[in-house]
Amino acid sequence: MKTAHEVLIALAGRYSFADVAALAAQGAGGLTPARVAHVQRLCAFGQRLMDLDAEDFGERNAAYEANTEHAVADRVPGDSVPEELRERALACRMPQAPREAHRGALGSMRPAFRLLLEVLAARFRRGETNAVVAVVHIASEYGPLLVWERVLGHAADPVRLPAAVGGDGSAWGDFEDRECPHTKPEKSAARRALTVAHENNAGWRAYLDRQHSNTAQALSVCATSCLRRCSVYSRLDPRRAEQITHGCRLAATLTDSAVVRLRHSAPVGHGFGVPSRRELLDAWSRTRASLAKQEPAIATDDGFPLPGFPTLVSTLAGTPLPQDTLLADTATALTHALTP
Repeated sequence: MKTAHEVLIALAGRYSFADVAALAAQGAGGLTPARVAHVQRLCAFGQRLMDLDAEDFGERNAAYEANTEHAVADRVPGDSVPEELRERALACRMPQAPREAHRGALGSMRPAFRLLLEVLAARFRRGETNAVVAVVHIASEYGPLLVWERVLGHAADPVRLPAAVGGDGSAWGDFEDRECPHTKPEKSAARRALTVAHENNAGWRAYLDRQHSNTAQALSVCATSCLRRCSVYSRLDPRRAEQITHGCRLAATLTDSAVVRLRHSAPVGHGFGVPSRRELLDAWSRTRASLAKQEPAIATDDGFPLPGFPTLVSTLAGTPLPQDTLLADTATALTHALTP
């Protein structure tokens, strides 16, 4: 029979951060209050990674308002998350104010997608199929930004975006231009993306929460289904334009795929269903076949739980994007904290 300490170590290896934080507070492992606080801060940080709760990745006190048990950490002063891990997490975070120096995921979506891959693999190993579908859904929403980053140099950061999509010959955000195929939500997001950098922090966060994914879809439409080809797209050189169109078509195929449609059977709303692992893999197999018609490399097995998904992500980015080790490295730090 395993000792309490061995159970805590095993749970850390499974990324069961909430369980470790609660059990440590109840005396499992016989840890001192200072070590329990240390453990709870690491657990709060790790759980935020698992939940992709990116807005709080920058908290120096990781236990602050955490969804894991943090009562002991609240009583014991300190900051227990290694700075190297926090800095890597910050690269996946959306800046919470227009002029924050650290642009995070608006500067580049690549670190965020590397974390998405690691979280997806971890959730799959844990049998959390709904969470896997949620991660794929996030990837489908922001995939066009990964593609356009190749020419923009950023992930549609509203501070820098106007220079790339505005000006003469652009229909970006123009409600009066009936030839532009953008939907009303896409036009609304496109227009606001031109001005939101001058709004207050609340307005900025509201845009990121509700409209930045629509901006991503608007850029996808510019590359794939616009017949007019205003200067948003026509200013690209032909080789780059072809790459962006190919990438956005792949992203659009994922958005309209069988695996993303599983999202509509989630327990919150709709059908109150949770897909089995077989249903998830069947849906991904159909999705993968559609994607491989456009990018044959996606059909190559790579050992990932959703085979070919890392190849898709790397194709969208135009560069290899291996899954991150941020979760694994956090679990290692937690294991050290639990070890006498």
